[in-house]
Amino acid sequence: MNVLVVSEGKHEYGTAEYDGALVELTRRTIRSDARFTREKVSSQKVHIHRKAGKHKEYEKRALGWIRYARNQGFDALVFLVDQDGQQERETGVKKAQNHDGFSLPRAMGVAIRTFDAWMLADEQALTKALGDTIQRQQAAESIKDPKGVCERLRDNSSQNMGLTKLYSQIAQTLDLDLLNERCPRGFAPFRKRVQQLGSHPESTH
Repeated sequence: MNVLVVSEGKHEYGTAEYDGALVELTRRTIRSDARFTREKVSSQKVHIHRKAGKHKEYEKRALGWIRYARNQGFDALVFLVDQDGQQERETGVKKAQNHDGFSLPRAMGVAIRTFDAWMLADEQALTKALGDTIQRQQAAESIKDPKGVCERLRDNSSQNMGLTKLYSQIAQTLDLDLLNERCPRGFAPFRKRVQQLGSHPESTH
């Protein structure tokens, strides 16, 4: 199963040396031998979808990636962006997910408020990655600056690594059920869509 993963930056999709946290979470959720290709959502490879009718910016962008993934022969698309306080992103991505103009299997989502918040949901995963005991954080989706919280926890620990590597390590042991519970608006619906990709017939390829 060839999966295209589209997101906003290397914290999600990783580097040439290792997969990012979003790829890790997707692999664990699909539970198959899926192969991943990673792209940045703002890549010039994709033009905003210009289908006739009224579509908001993020719906157009998401639809453009669906079309690109289909035309490039991918079996499925995983698409995740940050909400960043912009309600229209949630609305647009949801419309693209449900759009009936494309049959390509996809799991599209919006992290509340940012992807960094997902990394704060499980204090046990944080403790293991940082090598220091980390207390449970406040409700992840309510944190105003989750990236800043992650940086402070890292800086106050015995570890010296970039956030991309830290997030990748957290994602390897992150309790997905707990993440589901603590990020009900962003992760829960996204996880369900990714699980459905895993049950798609092409996931055995």
